[in-house]
Amino acid sequence: MTQYDFTTRPNRLGQHSEKWRKTEGNPDLLQMWIADMDFLPLPEVKQALVDYASQHVFGYPYASDSLYQAILDWEEAEHGYKVTRDDVVLIEGVVPAISVAIQAFTQVGDAVAINTPVYPPFARSVKLNNRKLVANSLLEKNGHFEIDFDQLEKDFVEHDVNLYILCSPHNPGGRVWSVEELEKIGQLCQKHGVLLVSDEIHQDLALFGNKHHSFNTLQPSYKDFTIVLASATKTFNIAGTKNSFAIIENPDLRMQFTRQQLANNQHEVPTVGLITMEVALRSGKPWLEELKTVLEENINYTVDYLENHTKIKVMKPEGTYLIWLDFSAYGLSNEAIQEKLLTEAKVVLNNGLAFGTEGKYFARFNAATTFDTVKEGCRRIAVAFEK
Repeated sequence: MTQYDFTTRPNRLGQHSEKWRKTEGNPDLLQMWIADMDFLPLPEVKQALVDYASQHVFGYPYASDSLYQAILDWEEAEHGYKVTRDDVVLIEGVVPAISVAIQAFTQVGDAVAINTPVYPPFARSVKLNNRKLVANSLLEKNGHFEIDFDQLEKDFVEHDVNLYILCSPHNPGGRVWSVEELEKIGQLCQKHGVLLVSDEIHQDLALFGNKHHSFNTLQPSYKDFTIVLASATKTFNIAGTKNSFAIIENPDLRMQFTRQQLANNQHEVPTVGLITMEVALRSGKPWLEELKTVLEENINYTVDYLENHTKIKVMKPEGTYLIWLDFSAYGLSNEAIQEKLLTEAKVVLNNGLAFGTEGKYFARFNAATTFDTVKEGCRRIAVAFEK
């Protein structure tokens, strides 16, 4: 028996929802792109914000001891990662934290490596901070992405890479990296003196029996060169409240990071972010368990339906609620694929090219919505892209 409602899709029109903005002027469009979820919020989070609005003055906040303890408890219980309060640095978001890390640990012109295709702000943050972008292409093998470690090492050496930003679990491919793969990354970073930023914002959304391994839990020595970034925002769909945290066990790296954070005036998290993060981490585990069951059902349906009714090649994710779709079998240009999705299917997906050149002929499908919406989205795509 379910405790929470995952069958009602909230009406987000008129709420300044970025995801549903394009539907404001075109009610036929179905939005299945930007990575937030179309489910009713965790009731405890909603009530906490109602209580805050009715009881408080909206002035400057500070983070409570109980919030820090909630983070420590969650990391240890969910990911076996035991850290101290001093290791945790609060910041408004993982993407801002990536920019802070780039600024703190590299100089203008330094090389920063990423694996592509990958979440678009990775490349954007490197380029806008005037660093040299080194794009290491992922390999598609056995129906999922793998890292080309030989090429990654060549990239480290040939470009004198200073910083490597890892997406773990991976967006858009949904890979939950294995211990063996993460160990290889750690060994390469140690060998070549590369600092690692591990974006683990999807850490709580490992699915289908896969297990996320937080990078610093693998070897004690990894904490010397690794910054782990995490958040409750993707897990509990509270990105609009702006909250995340970095775990930096190396005190010298932590000092550099917090100094840059202060220089940028990015050291404050809004009150609503502090509240929603703590309440979600304290109360959200039962909701999360039901959510993951819903996501697995939605993903399985999407994979089966599109493979049976279209020529789209579907990469089944091991984690996240994002599905990478390959339209290359149709022989259409990337522009024609995107236009067909928008005007014929009337479904808005993320354009694969935004994730890197490897995303040409691809799109990213967001399955974090009601089952009826997933079915309708799949049906529309299948009608537009018949086998």
